[in-house]
Amino acid sequence: MLARLILFRILESLPTVLGVVTLVFLLLHLVPGDPVDALLGETALAADKEALRASMHLDEPLYAQYIDYISGLTQGDWGKSIISQRDIWTMITERLPATAQLAVTSLLLAIILALPLGMIAARFQNKPQDKLAMTFSLLGVSIPNFWLGPMLMLVFSVFLGWLPVSGMDASGSIILPTIAMGTALAAVLSRMARASWLESMQSDAIRTARAMGVSETTLWWKHSARMTAIPVVTMFALQMGAVLGGAVITETVFDWPGLGLLTIEAIQSRDYPLVQGCVLIIALFYVLANLLADLLNLWLDPRQRKQS
Repeated sequence: MLARLILFRILESLPTVLGVVTLVFLLLHLVPGDPVDALLGETALAADKEALRASMHLDEPLYAQYIDYISGLTQGDWGKSIISQRDIWTMITERLPATAQLAVTSLLLAIILALPLGMIAARFQNKPQDKLAMTFSLLGVSIPNFWLGPMLMLVFSVFLGWLPVSGMDASGSIILPTIAMGTALAAVLSRMARASWLESMQSDAIRTARAMGVSETTLWWKHSARMTAIPVVTMFALQMGAVLGGAVITETVFDWPGLGLLTIEAIQSRDYPLVQGCVLIIALFYVLANLLADLLNLWLDPRQRKQS
């Protein structure tokens, strides 16, 4: 039953991935700019440009380029970079460890901050503790990474000199990008945790347990926490997919050599195949995150298993 459900979810996600790949392919080819100009320069001879364009099959109709690209993907061929002529899959796998490292530390920071804040805000609803926790959450949601990142650099790197400005070679270089990305994730999770905790404490099951004399501590930390875990874990799984999207901005600000920075570099150089490969990886990660969220829901909530 579970294997059949997983297979169904995977098959259901394939049109989404194909749609993302198609949309990105079309948008990239509609954006002004020519990768041939990026390679040879605008002053190159027209004959040289045409020869290079033909060698890279850029002179073919758009539908032919699209069919070639999809056909290559089905055979495990991600293509080659127009600019560097390197294998795209190799370039992506070289950058993935850096992005994975940043993603793991950011998610850990989000959990460490979000769960206590959400519980405190729910436990002390409408009190100063609740307002303080939700103020932090509001700031985390409102402040964009492209502003928070430079501010962190100014304070901790330029003014105080405690941490390196950018890159990942120096000791402690991961701290600032982790804070920039992790606080935004924590803000969303803490609001979800607070709402879920309050909703579970008002449920019929909790009211029945309270009428039977169960202590408030047990209600909060055992019964209510178990009910709260379902939406919070689901949101956390979905946030795992959002990490790669947020990494594009964070890695660019901090010059972190991961997949996000590679995507920006590919866009700037009009390297169509490399951009498509990077976006495809991000889309696949989103699909996997959604699949993980579905499976966690089935594991935590037996009622959904019966309905499936």
